[in-house]
Amino acid sequence: MVVTGLGAVTPLGVGVAELWQGLLDGRCGIRELTGEEFAGLPVRVAGVVPVDVAGLLPRPQARRMNRAARFGVLAAREAWQDAGFDAAGAEGAGLDPARVGVSVGSILGDASVLVSADRALRERGPRAVPPLTTPMTVPSQAASQISLDLGITGEARTVTSACASGTEAIGQAVDRIRYGYVDVVVAGGAEAVVTPAIMAAFAAMRALSSRGVGEVSPSRPFAKDRDGFVNGEGAGFLLLEAEEHARARGARIYCEAAGWGLSADAHHMAAPDPSGKGIALALRRALRDAGAQASDVVHVNAHATATVEGDLAEALAVRAVLGGGVPVTALKGHLGHLQGAAGGVEAVATALTLCHGVVPPTIGGTERDQDPDIRLDVVRGSPRPLPDTGDLALSNSFGFGGHNAVLALRRVRERA
Repeated sequence: MVVTGLGAVTPLGVGVAELWQGLLDGRCGIRELTGEEFAGLPVRVAGVVPVDVAGLLPRPQARRMNRAARFGVLAAREAWQDAGFDAAGAEGAGLDPARVGVSVGSILGDASVLVSADRALRERGPRAVPPLTTPMTVPSQAASQISLDLGITGEARTVTSACASGTEAIGQAVDRIRYGYVDVVVAGGAEAVVTPAIMAAFAAMRALSSRGVGEVSPSRPFAKDRDGFVNGEGAGFLLLEAEEHARARGARIYCEAAGWGLSADAHHMAAPDPSGKGIALALRRALRDAGAQASDVVHVNAHATATVEGDLAEALAVRAVLGGGVPVTALKGHLGHLQGAAGGVEAVATALTLCHGVVPPTIGGTERDQDPDIRLDVVRGSPRPLPDTGDLALSNSFGFGGHNAVLALRRVRERA
C-alpha cells in the first residue's frame, strides 16, 4: 500500500502547501476566539481554520454539510487530485467506483449543528428546527459527503476512537486494500468541535491550557511548563492505493503505508496509563505489522498534546520501544489538538517528512524549556534533515478512554 495523494485543511490554512510551509517556518495557527458566544469562557483560544470554507464550495452543496464535512470534502478533493485523479470523481478517473473507499476518523463531527437545533427548538418551537439536522449531526457525515462528492460507492466508513480516530481510520484503510476489498481509499480525519459547550467542558476537566495567545504558542508539547492542550479543528487525508495499482498508472509515490498498530490502556476514562505500557504495545504492533525493527525507525511524529501526564506516558513508551535517540516532532504547538482529525493531518505531515527528508520543528518552547523527564530528541528551533540510516516513520495518536493507534510509513527510495 502506498500514499499517492495528500490533502489538508488546518489552522495554518487551506491546502497541504500552507500546512507544510507553516510547519517548516514554525508558524502558530492558534488564535483568540473573539465571537460573542465565547465571551465569559475560562479559555478562549483555539486552533481554528482561518478561511470561510463554505465559500470554497457551491452554496447548495455547502448548505447540506456541517463544518467538519466541508473540511473533509475539501481535503479529500485535494488528496484525490494530488494523486492525479480526475476532478470529476471515480468514474471520471477511469476507476471502478465499487473498488474505491472512504475511511474517516471523527469523534463528533460538528457539535454545533445539534446545539443550534436545540436553541431553535427552545426559542421558536419545533417548526424552527432545520429538516436536515439529523443527517448533518451524525459523525459519519464527512464520510458520506466525500463519497457523494467523488462518486465513491465501494464503502464509506467512519471510525470513532476519541483522538485516535483519524489514525485508526487510515489503518483500517490499509487493511481494506491489503486484503483485496478495494484498490483505492481516501483516508484520514475531519473534526469541527470549537464550540462554546465543548470548550467549557474541556476547561471544566482542566484539560485545556490556560495560556493566551502570545509570542510562544500556548500549546507546549514536552515542555516543562506545559499545562494542557489547545482545542482545534480541521481535516487531513491520504490517498492510499495498492502499489501495483499506483505503478501501473505511473503515479507519484510519497511513501509506503507499511502497517499500523492498536491497543487499549484499560486504565481510566480520560487519563492515560502513566506507565505507557498500552502505548508501547501499539508501537510494537505497528513495527511488527510493517515487518520492521526499532532500528529502522528514523522519525516519530508524536501525539504530544502538551498535557503533563500524556506527554510523559508517550515519552516513556517511545524510550522503551525505540530508545531516546530517534528525532521526534510534535505539531500541536502549531495547530492545537484537532481531535479526530489530528491523526489525519499528522499522517500528512509524516508522509511529507519522509518524502522531503526534513523533520519540522516542535514549537511552544525551546531546548531550555524541555521537561528533563522526557529524555527524547525533540526537534526544536528549525527543521532538521531526516537521518539516512533507516526508512520508517511512526505517527502516534492516543485518545480519551485509552485508545492507542500508531501508523507506520516507510520511505520510498526510488519513487515512480
